[in-house]
Amino acid sequence: MSAQHDFYLERAAEARAGAAATTLDNVRERWLRAEARWTEMAARSERGEKMRQKLVDEKAAEQAAS
Repeated sequence: MSAQHDFYLERAAEARAGAAATTLDNVRERWLRAEARWTEMAARSERGEKMRQKLVDEKAAEQAAS
């Protein structure tokens, strides 16, 4: 995966740890919301990388066929 994807996963892990460490419900909820957002950004980043790679592969196949 890319550095950006790894960055998002690291932030999600930090948010998860923050949620586990707090005793205040509202703070825990904030950390859990942050974790969900970071996880979604990581998933979006991964989908984008796969889509870009698919396009590169398709273009290379077109050029090879020409």
